[in-house]
Amino acid sequence: MPSEFTPDPALYPFTSRWFDSSRGRVHYIDEGTGPVIVFFHGNPTWSFLYRNIIAGLRDRFRCIAADYLGFGLSERPSEFTYRIDEHAAVMGEFIDHLELEQYLSMGQDWGGPISMAVGTERAERVRGVVLGNTWFWPTAEMSTKIFSTVMGSPPMQWAITKHNFFVERLIPAGTATPLDDAVMEHYRGVQPTPEARAGVARMPKEILAARPLLERLSRDVPAKLGSKPALLVWGMKDFAFRPGPNIPRMRTAFPDHVLVELPNANHYIQEDAPGPIAEAIIDRFA
Repeated sequence: MPSEFTPDPALYPFTSRWFDSSRGRVHYIDEGTGPVIVFFHGNPTWSFLYRNIIAGLRDRFRCIAADYLGFGLSERPSEFTYRIDEHAAVMGEFIDHLELEQYLSMGQDWGGPISMAVGTERAERVRGVVLGNTWFWPTAEMSTKIFSTVMGSPPMQWAITKHNFFVERLIPAGTATPLDDAVMEHYRGVQPTPEARAGVARMPKEILAARPLLERLSRDVPAKLGSKPALLVWGMKDFAFRPGPNIPRMRTAFPDHVLVELPNANHYIQEDAPGPIAEAIIDRFA
């Protein structure tokens, strides 16, 4: 069943739309006119994360943001495994359904690998790439491997599903400025039960389990998308995707890039710096 949560139109002033994929019903928004940009969220977020960026762009761009199955307002099919390659396959169906050509993509957190998995299979249809606080290669950092192992352990899986650990603890830890109660309720409200959090619980396991996909992307992204114009927007206070190890690899993969450092932003850059991100997208791609 899809989430029954109703967003506050003052915070999420968009029209909900639906796509019946081969695996379940996907919720999305499609706002504005102009060059197309598709936004890919991470964990434990949904299209709501991009609300302020979309508000700043929809007079210049056609802004599209979907919720992966198991996230946001989309359906939570019982037979769906929530692997990253499955999310990418559904999002590829979504892009094909909308018949998008010469589209831009923006990915953050797991939205990076998912957007790149979709884009490498449709490289001739990708106009440019926006990436921030993300990756698309097998992790080599021991801290990240430990995070995946610990978060995939039975006690932490219990905390994620029973007590909504990712929303209640990691979103506040990943934002530089506290989010007010109304905003936090939009992250809580879409996953009110343990069963609704299966997708959120799966993603940390995928840091290690999705290694075959990440190995392929580490080769295919530079080979198939590396010539595209790119914009890198990076929250410099992020301890999960620290700029030192990650930005140089991004810059090497996309020689034709512009780097915009967000000095006061943490991991969830869309919450911490939506205005500078929207301005950077306009400067690079409008």
